[in-house]
Amino acid sequence: MARSNRLSRSVPVIVLASLVGACETGEPADTNEAAAAPLDPTDALIARGAALELPGTWEPPPGERIDHYTAGFAKTLCSAVFITGLEPADAAENVGYFTSPYAERAVVTDTIIDYENRSVSLTLPTGVTRTARLYGSQGCVTHPIGEDGIRFQPSIVEPRTPDPATTPWPMGDALPDTPAPPGIDMERVRRAVETAMDPEGMTLGFVVTYDGRIIGEAYGDGVGVHTPFESWSMGKSLTGTLMAVLIEEGTYGLWQRAPVPEWTDRRRNIRIADIMRMSSGIRIVAPQDPDYDPDGGYPDHLYLYTGPNAFEWAASRPRQWEPNTVGRYRNTDPALINYLIRLGVEGRGEDYHAFPQRHLFDRLGIRHMVMETDPHGNFLTQGYELGSARDWARLGNLYLQDGMWEGGRILPEGYVDYAFEVAPAWEADGRPIYGGGFLWRDLGFPIPDDYAAFGGAGGQYTIMIPARRLVIVRLGKYGGARPGGRALNAAIELLMEAVPRGEE
Repeated sequence: MARSNRLSRSVPVIVLASLVGACETGEPADTNEAAAAPLDPTDALIARGAALELPGTWEPPPGERIDHYTAGFAKTLCSAVFITGLEPADAAENVGYFTSPYAERAVVTDTIIDYENRSVSLTLPTGVTRTARLYGSQGCVTHPIGEDGIRFQPSIVEPRTPDPATTPWPMGDALPDTPAPPGIDMERVRRAVETAMDPEGMTLGFVVTYDGRIIGEAYGDGVGVHTPFESWSMGKSLTGTLMAVLIEEGTYGLWQRAPVPEWTDRRRNIRIADIMRMSSGIRIVAPQDPDYDPDGGYPDHLYLYTGPNAFEWAASRPRQWEPNTVGRYRNTDPALINYLIRLGVEGRGEDYHAFPQRHLFDRLGIRHMVMETDPHGNFLTQGYELGSARDWARLGNLYLQDGMWEGGRILPEGYVDYAFEVAPAWEADGRPIYGGGFLWRDLGFPIPDDYAAFGGAGGQYTIMIPARRLVIVRLGKYGGARPGGRALNAAIELLMEAVPRGEE
């Protein structure tokens, strides 16, 4: 592929024309985060929603669509270059199509990668420039149009965990030199790992744990066990996990009405549990809606990444359905849970940005999770987070262990059962594929057993299979999602042969 200039990291600032050329590998991966989920006939789904719909209208978010897409592109490049460590041209071609669709990237006329200030600035033909910059532990944050900074004081939150090099897994990274678990066909496990890492799929990290122990692991070139990768909507499940921590600590109740301050009308009847089942009934437009019109206005689902204040926008959206009646995959719901997390943490007088590390990650041995924010410092973990494959495996094992970790309870008793239960509204819709706590219950994998998963755009997965005591993590570049998905399915089939069923 032709490039406008040679990329080099020997100078602090790189000025380029558009980093994106014509796609040489065919159509890019779907930008639909739920594309892998099987759906019933669309017409029936639309008709049911229409029959239950409450009066109301939708107004699109403000601003120009291309300005928003370019904000997403700037953030994607910033995170890929300064957090994951990818080269800019690779990132522009292969990473993060969801908030910055591939086709829209070529519109950019000038690109500045500033290594000294750790920022990315993209200019459009209109003269509009969108800039994202790395801000401490809050990752890459996109500046509002016309502004050269953010509206909160960033911070560095260091892990408080034992030395990972000398601490055994899972609290550290030292793996014991012990015999293979009895009954496991390790040759098939080896083949599964090799299959998952098919180069065409651009898989960057693949980890398999059995009964909490790593039995298979591999990484792409230039990355490793500590590298945070784009994870997208796996962060929704992380959001649910953080709310569960607050519930266990007594700040909230799962079934209580959601105390969103802006809700002084009938939205007050929406429960926290409804929101975490993607069943709040709040009205927005999302690309995953069965009646989505791509020629309409810029969807809220994406604006919750690229607008100036995600929590303010989410809290202002009206009702479309009664809660717990219709299931729709919409970023409003995890944004609202993140809003409640901020209110709960700050209401206790604690540091909001340090809360995930202190109350969850430190307890699990997680050291490399980056949760990114909007310009107001609001966590955007409906999809703006990056984590290492091992760190996602730790979170998956927390669920396999019923929320317990090294003898202590982190998630409330019964929460994992709630998360694994199919959401009633999704069941009523004829799509029994989504659970509680923002967990998928079916993503079409060749798994003959009951399973749940954190799932994200571009082929990012943490799959939990209780009957086989397995956690499978696959992370990769967005552009390789289709062949990567085929490789993952083939790897899963081998793992189903390698690891027998046991008692859940």
